Amino acid sequence: MTAPDAAMLAPAHALAAYMATLDGRHLDGLFADDVTIVENFAPYLFRDAARWRDGFRAHAQGLSDLKSSFGTPQDFGRDGEIVHFVLPTRWKGLTNGRAFEEDGGWAFVLVRRNDLWTIAGYAWAVTDFRFTKDARWMTRPPKR
Repeated sequence: MTAPDAAMLAPAHALAAYMATLDGRHLDGLFADDVTIVENFAPYLFRDAARWRDGFRAHAQGLSDLKSSFGTPQDFGRDGEIVHFVLPTRWKGLTNGRAFEEDGGWAFVLVRRNDLWTIAGYAWAVTDFRFTKDARWMTRPPKR
């Protein structure tokens, strides 16, 4: 296998859905028991999914109309029940009423629990942020 399959990509889709909606149902079973998350909001390093959730909710104040799109996964590797890949991602939406686009990448480490892949860790890196004239959803993929 040279790329993550749909089951391996499902946690990234669920995470993005939570971030766009703040609907906690997207987080059910999403994280491994032992998780490490590196984010661009304080305290930046999270070793507890509940603390990350609270941090993201605070970070999301003023954000609305969030939409994400994913580019082609990169740097895939698998060692038994652990996988790694990088997922180019574009976010669009409003921050305090002002339209923006943000490109970045998520480096994921997933572990298999029963028949599902769960997030054991991820790191988010913004590679480009810009304010735009409007927030209409466009489908062009993130820069690679």
